[in-house]
Amino acid sequence: MSTPTHMHPDEWQLRVDLAACYRLVALYGWSDLVFTHISAKLPESVAGDEHQFLINPYGLMFDEITASSLVKVDMQCNKLDDSPYPVNPAGFVIHSAVHAVRHDAGCVLHTHTRAGVAVSAQKHGVLPISQQSTFVLASLAYHGYEGVAIRDDEKTRLQADLGEANFLMLRNHGLLTVGKTIADAFLSMYTFENTCRIQVDALAGQASAQDLTAVDPQIVTGVAHAMKVQTGGLGGSFVWPSLVRKLQRENPGYDV
Repeated sequence: MSTPTHMHPDEWQLRVDLAACYRLVALYGWSDLVFTHISAKLPESVAGDEHQFLINPYGLMFDEITASSLVKVDMQCNKLDDSPYPVNPAGFVIHSAVHAVRHDAGCVLHTHTRAGVAVSAQKHGVLPISQQSTFVLASLAYHGYEGVAIRDDEKTRLQADLGEANFLMLRNHGLLTVGKTIADAFLSMYTFENTCRIQVDALAGQASAQDLTAVDPQIVTGVAHAMKVQTGGLGGSFVWPSLVRKLQRENPGYDV
């Protein structure tokens, strides 16, 4: 579908990419019915100095979200367009907290996966036991569980815990990634999720974490450079086109 006549091309492209991201999250099995969110910040070419975001229409499964069904909201999750779909202000609390202090956060992706929640409940957190884990540990923060995240007063504590990290483990809750682009946030979550799955599998075959082989701390320290080499310095954009082609084969129709 071409850009609607009433919409800026930059907004439409963001809508297409975000709808693709929602469907990819479903395709990889990371969705929790309708109960998590992915938010994308509209560029200045569309929103000017205002803070505006796209988020999922509440009640739609991730694998049925389309570019045109996404809802435009402000920092309080008030609808800014004539969308017929409802939104979930409570679900935007975590996202708005991140967007408020991280101006580099073009996209915030949050999941409640089985492996992610399992590792978030382990006192030692992410262990340096896989190549995937070294990428996460290079930029990882933790936030303690305070109940269902619906209170504004939790925002300041979450912001302080996140700092400049791009991976956030929400204790007893799930995973969150921050990306400059939608592609960056998705690739980070792919790595985060696999880190947790590997750790759960590894611990299932051993008596304790002490029985596992840890990666040399110097390797973890130098991983930021390794990530640039691996992706050509392009971040998520390096793999995003292939993900979109996969989606077109397996679940087309998001770009309408």
